Amino acid sequence: MARSAEDRASNRGGLSTLMCGIAGIYSAAGRPIDLRLLETMTQVLAHRGPDGEGYVLMALEGSEKPIQTRGKLTHSMAPGSHRYSIGFGHRRLAILDPTPLGHQPMATENGQVWITYNGEIYNYRELRNELKQRGHQFRSATDTEVILQAYLEWGDECLSHLNGMFAFALWDRREDRLFCARDRFGIKPFYYRFDGERFLFASEMKSLLQDASYRPAPDEQAVYDYLVYAWQDHTDGTFFSAIKQLKPGHSLIVRDGTLTVRPWWDLNPSQWRQEPDRIVPAFRERFEEAVRLNLRSDVPIGSCLSGGLDSSSIVCTVQKLLSSNPTGIDQASVGERIRTFSSCFEDSTCDERPYIHRVLERTGAEGHEVFPDGQQLFDELPRILWHQEEPFAGMSIMAQWAVMRLAADSGVKVLLDGQGADELLAGYPGYLGSYGADLLRQWRWRTFLGEWRAYRRHHPVVDPTIVANLLRGLLPASAIRPLRSWVKGDRFWLDQGFSQRYSWTPGAVTRFPTCLENHLYGSLRSLGLPALLHYEDRNAMAFSVEARVPFLDHTLVEWLGGVSPEFKIRQGVTKFVLREAMVGTLPEEVRLRTDKMGFVTPQDQWLRVTLRPEIEALLESDSMRARPYWRARVLREWYRRYCDGNVAIGQTVWRWINLEMWLRRFCD
Repeated sequence: MARSAEDRASNRGGLSTLMCGIAGIYSAAGRPIDLRLLETMTQVLAHRGPDGEGYVLMALEGSEKPIQTRGKLTHSMAPGSHRYSIGFGHRRLAILDPTPLGHQPMATENGQVWITYNGEIYNYRELRNELKQRGHQFRSATDTEVILQAYLEWGDECLSHLNGMFAFALWDRREDRLFCARDRFGIKPFYYRFDGERFLFASEMKSLLQDASYRPAPDEQAVYDYLVYAWQDHTDGTFFSAIKQLKPGHSLIVRDGTLTVRPWWDLNPSQWRQEPDRIVPAFRERFEEAVRLNLRSDVPIGSCLSGGLDSSSIVCTVQKLLSSNPTGIDQASVGERIRTFSSCFEDSTCDERPYIHRVLERTGAEGHEVFPDGQQLFDELPRILWHQEEPFAGMSIMAQWAVMRLAADSGVKVLLDGQGADELLAGYPGYLGSYGADLLRQWRWRTFLGEWRAYRRHHPVVDPTIVANLLRGLLPASAIRPLRSWVKGDRFWLDQGFSQRYSWTPGAVTRFPTCLENHLYGSLRSLGLPALLHYEDRNAMAFSVEARVPFLDHTLVEWLGGVSPEFKIRQGVTKFVLREAMVGTLPEEVRLRTDKMGFVTPQDQWLRVTLRPEIEALLESDSMRARPYWRARVLREWYRRYCDGNVAIGQTVWRWINLEMWLRRFCD
């Protein structure tokens, strides 16, 4: 008997949609939507799904039968399409099910619920089997249909059953209700603008900028937070006024002209319940399962490899799974050995090739290396900014851009990466200060001194963020405000009026009982990881590559919430449980590394020497002189001092330049 597409896909293990762009318009007042705007909003996302587009138009109260079309919307609309007040658009790359059954936007069989969806549901096989047992029938091999059937079964609560990364909009014709949701960590983006009458949404802000009625203008609070703190993606705001993002782990409902946003997931305090002698093997089992799930694909999969602990752990674990249990993973997507992609430099201060090569020797992986050129990347900055859509905090994002391009040129469509490990396992130096504050507050002086001495053996120079976070955990807020200028640098270059209008002091996170847990939670939910996921999504999607992050498997994240801080920091070293779990899997030189780099660049060399003529021209330009954010003369003077080696303000200089370039690209 012939097998269905669904059965064939289940055996092969792939997903039908790899990468997507979604867009939509909802006129809450029931007025007809602008079809050309919907089409333009969708087509500008072609890089997210280069193989096709689809649309659906719907009317309020079911007064008209939905119209679905493939290809250009305005070329196929019949007279009368002006009666529709809801429209979804979708850009798609079909992998397993290129038949009409896998086309998006997709509906339930009775046409009462429609969805446009971007993402991957890694447990789609298990969910599909569960839903079949509950009586649901499937027509396709898609994880999209799994979401639809899960919604029919559980309603809004379907979100808690999904393990993966996703952003979607769903129109329920039975209730005239728009239901939108974003995954727990914000791996996939969702932006929107609502003026009380029209609700526009999309995977990227550039879609919303296609609306001629909206004039792009910078959100000045976002500009201040970026210039002063290097923060972004820490609220539901964006750099564009009136454009918002749906926060990670949140859902959104529009009904009867009313918009409601609410959280559907969060990381909650829990007791440290794991038995100490079981923590390391239990972590290893969960991490390997997360990596295995992220290997589900029918297209080539590779991995980023910086030479650091996180990406190296992923690469070595993939090879371990290939060697020990090849039937338990989708080997067709990986082959006999995984391909890796690395950013390298001739400058020894930021070149990690010795560690990269040790991982390649251990695993037999097929290594690919790119050597980013500062001048070339700067020349590409307008294009990078067009994809990123917001200024970014450092030039390492440009090295990641080069890595994603290398992967695409090599035919790899999915890349694994180590994002999230630092925020879960206390990977940054500042976390040591928060942990030290906990030890002192608990009167564990001997343990504190032991940790401090162990840290100093590895690091003769103390990172200032360690001291700042130590004091922040011990002193009242009024006593630590002066520390900000020490850690972040002087702000005398800011325009005084601008600074007075937007200066603010963020409140401390107090959700958890310890300083370290609160610090990690803040990094995971607002000040850190969301921006990194933003950078990675845009860089990868620019080249039609999907980035997957095994460390952010929510079951692993939730389990780590019950692991005591002593398994995250011990003996002056971060990520203790990961290091122990990787014994025998990682090369010892990598497993025991105590320095941290990532996809770094020779930023100071580029800013002081390579790009000096371009930067000086920007600082002297009429537009930069006229900006209301800074004192232009002071910027020029301090850039000269920076080039002479008298001050270390490379990150700050970059933010000046990047903001100016962004303003020219989107707002001027």
